[in-house]
Amino acid sequence: QVQLVESGGGSVQAGGSLRLSCAASGYTYRPYCMAWFRQAPGKEREGVANIDSSGSIGYADSVKGRFTISQDNAKNTLYLQMNTLKLEDTAMYYCAVRVEFRCYGQMYAASLFRNWGQGTQVTVST
Repeated sequence: QVQLVESGGGSVQAGGSLRLSCAASGYTYRPYCMAWFRQAPGKEREGVANIDSSGSIGYADSVKGRFTISQDNAKNTLYLQMNTLKLEDTAMYYCAVRVEFRCYGQMYAASLFRNWGQGTQVTVST
């Protein structure tokens, strides 16, 4: 059974940085696409960044140049380094995985992903 556990969220001032982690277990499928999504109150869940088993990476336009997605295959952990955080980055952040699928650097809707973590809250303030 696939399990995803996020950590690293918190409160930070605008312009600051946070690094989110997502520990994955329960699957050894290849290929796969792992992604970070976020959802702010009253808004739809939106894709932030993704990386697939071949290392192809995609970012939402709103985070390009500020966020960096990476993975440590030895630790089965996905990361999201978030720099120059803005007020509009405030949201619950989720990691997700779709197995037997590659993202090829394209962004996909949340409905495509079958397995989700519980989320970690990121709050950016002035």
